[in-house]
Amino acid sequence: MNPETFIKSVTFISAGNNPDKCPSPDLPEYAFIGRSNVGKSSLLNMIAGRKSMARISVSPGKTQTINHYLVNENWYLVDLPGYGYAKVSKTMRENWQGFTSKYLIDRPNLMCLFQLIDSRIEPQAVDVNFSNFLGKEKIPFVLAFTKSDKVTLNVLNKNMAAYRKEMLKTWEQLPRQFVTSSQNKKGREELLEFIQQTNLLFNRPLKNP
Repeated sequence: MNPETFIKSVTFISAGNNPDKCPSPDLPEYAFIGRSNVGKSSLLNMIAGRKSMARISVSPGKTQTINHYLVNENWYLVDLPGYGYAKVSKTMRENWQGFTSKYLIDRPNLMCLFQLIDSRIEPQAVDVNFSNFLGKEKIPFVLAFTKSDKVTLNVLNKNMAAYRKEMLKTWEQLPRQFVTSSQNKKGREELLEFIQQTNLLFNRPLKNP
C-alpha cells in the first residue's frame, strides 16, 4: 500500500462530549487515546498525512472532546481526550473520563482503539490500568508505541518488553503492537494496512430501497 495515495480526503465532521450525538454509526471507525502528551495529535496528523488536522500542544489535556474525521468518505479517525495527568480541574477530568468511557463501551461501529504508549519510558501504572480496563470491557484495541525516534533500538525493545511483561501478569494473550514515530512516519503504512484490512470486517447497515 502507498499511504500517500490511500488517503484521498480527510474532513472534520464533529467535536462534542456527548457520545449519543456522535455521527451515525454506519461507517467503521478507529479511535486514538493515550496518556496526556504521548504524541497523539502528532501521530494522527502523520497517519492522515495532514500537518494540522489534530491540534498539537505542549500542554497536556489539549483534546477535550470526541473529534471525528471522515477519511475517504468511508471511515472515521477519532481523536479522544487523553487520560492521566492534565492541567485541568478534577471535575473536568472526571467529566472527560465519563463521556470517553461511555463512547468506548457503547459505540457499536468502533472497530479498534489504538492505545498509545510512550516508548521512551518504562511501563506506567496509568497505561497498564487502562489496558486492563479495555480488556475487562472487551473493547478491541491494539498498542501503538510512540516517539520511537527518540530512543535507541535497545531502549525501545527493553521498554516494549517490560510493558508486555507487565500485561502478562493479568493477560493470557496480548493485543497486537505497532512501533510508530510521527517524525519519520514509522509505522504509518502498517497502521493504514491494519485499518484497511479491518474495514473489510465491518458489516455496513443495509440502506432502505
